[in-house]
Amino acid sequence: MGGKPQQTRDRHVIGWVGAAVLVAAALSGCSRTPTQNGDPVKVQALAKADLARWDQAVAAAGGNPGFVLVGTDTTMTGTWGPDPSFGDNGKLALMAGDFETAAILPADAPPDGVVRWQNGSTQTVGMISAQQAFAEIKAEGSGPCPECVPLKITGAKLTTADYQTSHGSATAPTWEFTLEGTNTTIQHLAAAHPVNVVPPTYDPNNSMQLISIASATGTAGGLTLTVTFEGPPADAGGSCGSDYTAQAVESTTAVVVIVTEHPGFGLSMACSDVGAWRTADATLAKPLGNRTVLEVAQGMPVSVTITP
Repeated sequence: MGGKPQQTRDRHVIGWVGAAVLVAAALSGCSRTPTQNGDPVKVQALAKADLARWDQAVAAAGGNPGFVLVGTDTTMTGTWGPDPSFGDNGKLALMAGDFETAAILPADAPPDGVVRWQNGSTQTVGMISAQQAFAEIKAEGSGPCPECVPLKITGAKLTTADYQTSHGSATAPTWEFTLEGTNTTIQHLAAAHPVNVVPPTYDPNNSMQLISIASATGTAGGLTLTVTFEGPPADAGGSCGSDYTAQAVESTTAVVVIVTEHPGFGLSMACSDVGAWRTADATLAKPLGNRTVLEVAQGMPVSVTITP
């Protein structure tokens, strides 16, 4: 388990931030019609639904969106040990949430902790107990694993770990669990009440090809947000190339960025399927401040780097 740089405490969404799947094909000599990132009316409605869902999640978390995780709240470090078969079992049991306790875990929540960002800013956060963290790890699993040997937790200690958040990398309080018979440890975020938004269920009958942003950058007090996403290389040229524009749809707690593709035109040619990181600028109605930037497809947060 682990997250990409860009975190809310979603329930077992691992490695959930999606990149666009862009299909390039051999084209006729005529120009390609500029395309929206999906049907314009539907995409606007989707963005507004993303914002409404996020606003509700922020309210449920106490109204403070300052610490928003991008990715998963549970990670694993270390090795399974010398027995390869145990490692195979361990991976399955870990994904299934098949754990047992071989030690008494602390039931009381520690005093408030502190989240520290790389720019020096901090936020005080409430904490959860080791027992609650253990219960959350199990709940994040995919379900029963009859063929698995349960992993046994032998102890827990309070430490810190690095996480990706909606405003960059941060060090946050973490419960670290040891596993019997392995060199593996499981880390789970110890901060209480993070924003927890559940993405909508995928509907194959009402799906759109969407360009999801992966991250964003901006300046303190600025109105321009530069977003990063996947697309054809900028130098692809002709009918294989594309330009992009970005639009911000805003609420008091978040910003959803919609990216629109404007395909190139030219002589017929076979296009490479190699993608590249592309950028586009979205204009905000007001500075980002403490708001969270969301990708449009599922309404999940991405990491934002703010420079002076």
